Amino acid sequence: MSFTVPAAVEGQIDELITHYPVKRSASLMVLHALQEHFGYLSREAMEWTAAKLGLQPINIYELVTFYPMFRQEPIGKFHLKVCRTLSCALGGSHELHRHLCEKLGLDAHAHGPQTTKDGQFTVEFVECLASCGAAPVMMCNDDFHEGVTAQKAEEIVARCG
Repeated sequence: MSFTVPAAVEGQIDELITHYPVKRSASLMVLHALQEHFGYLSREAMEWTAAKLGLQPINIYELVTFYPMFRQEPIGKFHLKVCRTLSCALGGSHELHRHLCEKLGLDAHAHGPQTTKDGQFTVEFVECLASCGAAPVMMCNDDFHEGVTAQKAEEIVARCG
């Protein structure tokens, strides 16, 4: 396997594994550590994880494909997550998503995350961001924004430069 994990990251992962009575129990934490370092989880990263934990690759692939916090493709420097659940949908999140996509030159009707050609922005519809009373809500990386209008979204995007 040509995939390599830097020694410092592998050291952190080895230490993480010691916190669990069975190696397999560390699977999610190992995946988080790899995604934090590489930005996403490639097929090679999943295979490396399986080998590291003494598992079959399918045991890791099923986790990565089940949990929405794991990414299998690189994302932009700025990840714009727009809530699409009921309160936000009623509050205008579909219009907000469409506005962001149009502003950034993306297809508002495409499914899944979309990244701008320059790799700066990824726009993605996500499930509940847990602020239903302040709809619509969105996140830009780890920053949370409530009551996001089209104008407020443009201000958020402008600050990302």
